[in-house]
Amino acid sequence: MADENISVEEIQMESEEKMEKAIEHLKKEFRGLRTGRASTALVENLIVSYYGADTPMKQLANLSTPEPTMILIKPFDTSCIKDIDKAIQAANIGITPQSDGRMIRLNVPPLSGERRQQLATQLKHSAEAARVSVRNLRRDANKAIDAAQKAKAITEDERDNGKKEMDDITKKYIDLVDQVLKIKTDEVMEI
Repeated sequence: MADENISVEEIQMESEEKMEKAIEHLKKEFRGLRTGRASTALVENLIVSYYGADTPMKQLANLSTPEPTMILIKPFDTSCIKDIDKAIQAANIGITPQSDGRMIRLNVPPLSGERRQQLATQLKHSAEAARVSVRNLRRDANKAIDAAQKAKAITEDERDNGKKEMDDITKKYIDLVDQVLKIKTDEVMEI
């Protein structure tokens, strides 16, 4: 956004794309959090050292949830089962893997009330970081709009309207963060 001859619409589009990425990042972060329900998202992006190469779990095994409280990991190559086991323990997700030599079972225990509160607090911190990111993008866009007006690429009215529209776009994404937070918090607090 350093170019002063950029239009207000281009500044807004660029900011909105980045805000969308902030929301996607938050959703991805939330998917990796353990709730009382089994979800392959908990382990699919764990990095396993497979023949010296760091490889995501989902590339090494078939992941499924045959029961609401169990994740089943079936490696394509059973020789890497110890590496997968080690990666799960190193990730410290609070679940002990159970291996029979062909597959690994992860029994997801129900969350305690205290753990639910800790997770809810963690969710709030992550959501606040996303809100800050969105607000910083608005600030940067407003600076770019000011610079464009200073360079006489846009009028004062266009600057003022552009800033007002940026506020509306920001509010939309802050509301999205709040929606994502509410959905995940409800899921964590569900008994």
